[in-house]
Amino acid sequence: MRQVRAAGRLLRALAHIAGGIWTILTLFPRLGQPAKEARVQVWAMAMLRLVGIELAVRGTPVADGPGLLVANHLSWLDIVVLHASRYCRFISKSDIKHWPLVGTLAGGAGTLYIERESRRDAHRVVHHMAERLKLGDVLAVFPEGTTGDGTKLKPFHANLLQAAIVTDAPVQPVALRFVDAGTGQTSFAPRYIDDDSIFVSIWETLNVGHLRAEVVFGEPQRCQGRDRRTWAADLQKEVERLLREGR
Repeated sequence: MRQVRAAGRLLRALAHIAGGIWTILTLFPRLGQPAKEARVQVWAMAMLRLVGIELAVRGTPVADGPGLLVANHLSWLDIVVLHASRYCRFISKSDIKHWPLVGTLAGGAGTLYIERESRRDAHRVVHHMAERLKLGDVLAVFPEGTTGDGTKLKPFHANLLQAAIVTDAPVQPVALRFVDAGTGQTSFAPRYIDDDSIFVSIWETLNVGHLRAEVVFGEPQRCQGRDRRTWAADLQKEVERLLREGR
């Protein structure tokens, strides 16, 4: 029965993805930015429901931009979970742009892309991020740079924080966790790290009876004279604290 339920969730998710792409291609060109943001958040919330994932949010996300969200990175689900919690424009690795289906969805949601191996491109993205922050956008980054299992955070990279420093934009730490809703125990089903297969991760996630995504928003903070490396280390400690409090 679990596999039948998982197959049903997969079919519903694929239909929802198709509907999202249709909306991006046909409706988004005629919509203003606030309407697009609202539709992205509603779409993400619906996606979580369709695949049997409950969303629990603690703390208060920034109401208005500019702002930069920094979160730990666990899974391919993280972007959907954060969009369902609060619309934001993600900074993602450039190869996502070429992924089938996902690339269209990410582009429609306003994702900014970066060539992670290129220092020159990092400078370009920081400049672009600063421009978006000056326009009042809420951006989001995963400063670990890659996914982990959540038991111990990887060091936070500091480069992209420069955009918040030069614009004096607030940065809000965010802690993400997936748990079995019945037991409250951490679930590793959605994890996608190292040599994990994305397809296996998706199937294992769909097979969980009742999964809950927990999002904890910390207090926004400003640079206050810190250099980006010091600030990155402080933000990592704060995300770790939020994760400990959530357990």
